[in-house]
Amino acid sequence: MEEFSTEEAVKEAVENAEEMTEEAAPETEAENAESKVEEKDSKKGLKKKEKKKDKRDEQIEQLNDKVMRQMAEFENFRRRTEIEKSQMFATGAKSIVEKILPVVDNFERGLATVEEGADPFADGMLMIYKQLLTTLDEVGVKPIEAVGQEFNPDFHNAVMHVEDEEVGENIVVEEFQKGYMYNDTVVRHSMVKVAN
Repeated sequence: MEEFSTEEAVKEAVENAEEMTEEAAPETEAENAESKVEEKDSKKGLKKKEKKKDKRDEQIEQLNDKVMRQMAEFENFRRRTEIEKSQMFATGAKSIVEKILPVVDNFERGLATVEEGADPFADGMLMIYKQLLTTLDEVGVKPIEAVGQEFNPDFHNAVMHVEDEEVGENIVVEEFQKGYMYNDTVVRHSMVKVAN
């Protein structure tokens, strides 16, 4: 009988173990399912965080790009403004030089009629004329060389032509009105007579 009871006990133990594993299996399966869901959720959470970081990174990149573009635009604006200022200054200075040149012409005409040293008043006018020319030279106004030079339409304005065999072709033989340049820009062309 002891043997039977031992066999029965073994059978019962096996059955109990099977029942326990069956009961435990659904619990572990449920736990496994729950843990899988939690893993998926955590992965989704990480993905969401990564996506959020990506969106933030994109916003940061966009803002950085915007700032860089605005800085470049401002730099271009500053350069353009400086160029415009210098051009405005050159235009204003050229306009003033154009208005002063008739005064220089009148000095030259008046002093051409008077002999040097004959009249103290004329000597004073000559000194003022020389001072005016010096000042114009210091600010960048230079007379255009004309007589004896080859005719250049960029600098000379031909108002007369003369046939002269002694002088070469297209050579300026006489200057009626002096031309001037301001910083490599022609303010007034020289009025000249050209030999053909």
